[in-house]
Amino acid sequence: MSHIERSTFMTSPATPIPQARYGIGDVVRHRLLDFRGVIFDVDPEFANSEEWYLSIPESMRPAKDQPFYHLLAENAEQNYIAYVSQQNLVPDDTDEPVDHPAITTMFDRFDEGRYQLRPEHRH
Repeated sequence: MSHIERSTFMTSPATPIPQARYGIGDVVRHRLLDFRGVIFDVDPEFANSEEWYLSIPESMRPAKDQPFYHLLAENAEQNYIAYVSQQNLVPDDTDEPVDHPAITTMFDRFDEGRYQLRPEHRH
């Protein structure tokens, strides 16, 4: 293999991996739907079932190759766990805590707009 062929082969571009914009403990709001929540886990790309993915209306279905976030979520009627793509999240600027019963099992306190992970959950 000549020097030019080897260089071309070795420098072929890799598929970029999207970086997570949000971290565990961040409070976020859904961009389109009326709910907010605190992030308790992050998947670098879609990691749910195909059935779940196909249940999203096609006009709203996000790309799979982006971070997805697990949220302890709330809306006006209920608390629940949500799985949301990065493209559908925005920072929550209310500086208000999220009202979800599972928060105390994962987080110590709400400080300066974000939740602090309990020591036993840090690694």
